[in-house]
Amino acid sequence: MLFSGPGDFLGEGSLVGQPLWIATATAMTQGRALVIEKSEMLRLLHAEQEFSDRFISYMVTRNLRTEEDLIDQLFNSSEKRLARALLLLARYGKPNQALTLPRVSQTVLAEMVGTTRTRVNFFMNKFRKLGFIEYNGALKINNSLISVVLRD
Repeated sequence: MLFSGPGDFLGEGSLVGQPLWIATATAMTQGRALVIEKSEMLRLLHAEQEFSDRFISYMVTRNLRTEEDLIDQLFNSSEKRLARALLLLARYGKPNQALTLPRVSQTVLAEMVGTTRTRVNFFMNKFRKLGFIEYNGALKINNSLISVVLRD
């Protein structure tokens, strides 16, 4: 359940010889991707300190997120996983957080959190009734949704 945003990297496994990309990336909004050949990327990492620092920082942060995702999948209920996914999509706690998400189907959310669309529908209705989210065409995440994630 990795969520990327503007300026993030994809396909970095090829730098260490990963022959196939085993992940899937799906854009939820319009965007652009810049393809950098392996040789050029390696040159940039060696020659451009600022770029190299940003790349390393991104990779360490992404590694931590992957660990958090694994722990989330192993130990949290689907309700907490959905709440966390919605907060991550809304970029909770980040500068310029969205709070209003692009259209995302309950089927896609179910795939993200590893549950069924029926369970997602149940929890989305529950979150709406409790005032954690609002949706009428667009999905608005209220900061109070964090209470679901923090709850024991």
